[in-house]
Amino acid sequence: MSVVVIGQIGRDLVLRTDGPPAAGESTTVLRRDELLGGKGANQAVGLAQLGVPVALIGVVGDDTAGTSVLRQAEDDGIDVSGVARRGTTALLIDIVGRPPERMLVEDVPDTSLVQVADLDAAAPLWGAADTVSIQLQQPPATALEAARRARHRGLRVVADGVPVPDVRADLLASTDVLRADAKEAALIAGRAVSTVDDATSLGHELLSCGPELVAIAVPDVGDLLVWDGGRELFEFAGVDVVDPTGAGDAFVAGLIAALRGGAGPRQAGRRAAAAASSTVQRLGGRPDLTGLAS
Repeated sequence: MSVVVIGQIGRDLVLRTDGPPAAGESTTVLRRDELLGGKGANQAVGLAQLGVPVALIGVVGDDTAGTSVLRQAEDDGIDVSGVARRGTTALLIDIVGRPPERMLVEDVPDTSLVQVADLDAAAPLWGAADTVSIQLQQPPATALEAARRARHRGLRVVADGVPVPDVRADLLASTDVLRADAKEAALIAGRAVSTVDDATSLGHELLSCGPELVAIAVPDVGDLLVWDGGRELFEFAGVDVVDPTGAGDAFVAGLIAALRGGAGPRQAGRRAAAAASSTVQRLGGRPDLTGLAS
């Protein structure tokens, strides 16, 4: 059995500098990496590194960048038979200056978003899956259809991001695990979610809509897991943060891997937090979770 990840695939350009240039000046790039990226791809890479069979449903361009990132995904052990090719490959630029300075620049064409027809084309992947992870930055109709199909098959459904109002009730009713970062949590709640109590309250609201487990990032504090009858805060580790990009993707990968292994919420949360902590100590969003594989 495997995990199917539905989400963004792109070309990551990671630049390390000594800080942003002043107006009218330039700055030197100290390090440059070009690699497979995007939220869906980063999560799939993390799962593969944790020893989880994983397939990716997404879109890359019919261009050299698309060929390159697909080759990288295959080298990572990811099944890319469900990846469509059209248009131009998404470009994600991560500029990291002196910590904690960071700037993200994205070119994500509409053609690079996953459509319902892409789910149809990747139908053979669903038969071997036990878990489907859906990045909610994809079109709402796609996310909802993916969740419904997975629920119909009895698969665990993990959703990462903001369920938009138009499909929120139906999507949450078909979701087992929902994860939101701090900004996403505020968008879902329609109010600030800045404390553990705020996050706990939101978590219980979301549990009443269908999910069995909710993970919410609390700004400058940690990741809170809430479930029926319990909650646990996993404080951000006291490590040197090189680049926060990809921390959430690694968290979800760690959470899924642990839940598939039969872990309860507390054990799964510890593994997820360790994955995120490992990733923020690296440049770029690509994780290296091989040391966490069990």
